[in-house]
Amino acid sequence: MSDQRLDHPAKALVTGATSGIGRAVAVQLARDGFEVIVHGRDTARGAQTVEAIELTGGRARFVAADVGDPADLQRLAEETGDIDVLVNNAGYSVWGPTADLDVDTFDAMFAANVRAPFFLVGAFAPGMVARGNGSIINISSMASQIGLAGGAAYAATKGAIESMTRAWTAEFSPSGVRVNAVAPGPVYTGTASGTEFIEALGATTPLNRAANPEEIAEVVGFLASPRASYVTGAIVTADGGRTAI
Repeated sequence: MSDQRLDHPAKALVTGATSGIGRAVAVQLARDGFEVIVHGRDTARGAQTVEAIELTGGRARFVAADVGDPADLQRLAEETGDIDVLVNNAGYSVWGPTADLDVDTFDAMFAANVRAPFFLVGAFAPGMVARGNGSIINISSMASQIGLAGGAAYAATKGAIESMTRAWTAEFSPSGVRVNAVAPGPVYTGTASGTEFIEALGATTPLNRAANPEEIAEVVGFLASPRASYVTGAIVTADGGRTAI
């Protein structure tokens, strides 16, 4: 579950874990033996994710918070307590012409996709450093590497998370904390973009399809595990080969 023997049950916080990739990651980590703190804004969906984990014998609890609100973000960190794995998954995308994106939407996207992971790492990494062990996994996107019309602001948030991943590697890995990112391609997550949009993106990949959330969760599970004990500072692409062509 982690790189060293722990004096407490291994715990993982997964943000945005009530649907899509986050839910699949929470289920995967629970299957791998972690006690999972499921984060989200929707209490009902949070309870459903916790129930799904508990039905398979896993351990989980739900903490509600709006990661776009600094005060709520601080409360999330306080209610979570010490963790061994942090998965920064919460966030969202807005697509459309650059000229049509309003300032409030731009700022809100950066608050959720960039500011929240930054301050969560600031809250949890010092404890990991003190224990000499931990894994931080940031969810990026293939959009950080390829130009997609209508996705400039969203791509910028993912470029930022990848830059922070490398900087945090330099800052924390000398103390035993591994920091990596996973950059998925198109994934069937029930996003506002719609199934047809995801299918069209999937058709541009060498594998000629979009991914299921569970396929991304497997990659996150690997990075959270001792099997990835020498992996840090990596941006792991899970995009069906899209950024290779």
